[in-house]
Amino acid sequence: MDQAAGHSGIATGASREATAAAARARLKGIGLMCGALACFACLDALAKWLGTSMDPMQVVWTRYCSALVMVLIIFNPLRNPAVFVSRRPWIQAIRSALLFGSTAFNFIALQYLQLDQTVSIMFATPFIVAILSGPFLGEWIGPRRWAAVIVGFLGVLVVTQPWAGTMHWAMLLTFAGASVYAIYNLLTRMLAGHDSAATTSIYSVAFGAVVATILVPMVWTTPTSPGVILGMVAIGAFGAFGHWLLIVAHSYASAGILAPFIYTQIVWMTALGWLIFAQVPAANTLAGAAIVIASGLYLLYRERVVASQG
Repeated sequence: MDQAAGHSGIATGASREATAAAARARLKGIGLMCGALACFACLDALAKWLGTSMDPMQVVWTRYCSALVMVLIIFNPLRNPAVFVSRRPWIQAIRSALLFGSTAFNFIALQYLQLDQTVSIMFATPFIVAILSGPFLGEWIGPRRWAAVIVGFLGVLVVTQPWAGTMHWAMLLTFAGASVYAIYNLLTRMLAGHDSAATTSIYSVAFGAVVATILVPMVWTTPTSPGVILGMVAIGAFGAFGHWLLIVAHSYASAGILAPFIYTQIVWMTALGWLIFAQVPAANTLAGAAIVIASGLYLLYRERVVASQG
């Protein structure tokens, strides 16, 4: 009897220790996810700052070339040439073109809008993905998720205020970037199981690097300021480090746990906008962002409920 009780106590202790370890792992994952989003916010802030001394296409070129160097170092295609071979090359090409377009739209819009405005509008991406998942993937959403999508778009309207007659045209660029990025995400899901992560990563950045290299001579400005040169290096470093943190975060916690924390990016973007550009978010931006975030979190919740019933 005493032995049975002892074994039960040991098992309970082991179970508690495992639960505590899992909780610590989740917290590490959440911390790393927030760190990744801080890096991406710094990247956008740098893109906005660099845009004051060079054409946005040159900033796009800097971003893509640094990313290409990163993926070539990580995946080393000289040792494994098969990473260049895709089973769905046309989807890879279209997907890469969409990513390039989204980046270009975002970097151009950043020259005219505040950081908190661009990120609030970009948060519309999950709503667009939800709408297009039906025709693209056959994953049709129900009435509750439709309600979340509609409310989310109302939040975007609060941010942009088209009825006030003061909406900047760059807001349309940001929304176009969000729409294009949503289709990019859907094509990424369509490639799952067909191409490796290495192949998809190389296609994603190689296409943009080639296109930007063709276009950048038309707008090239040779940087002379050490600060600008450092900024061009840093934009690549923040991108590389941010993606590394993102990958490590998913090794500690599931995507479902980490997904809601993507909305912490607005905190970093608002803080950087204030610190670097002395930009304070307007009341309508804060209100609209709150509506978008609440709708996005509810959409995530409903997707998890549907998946668990599935």
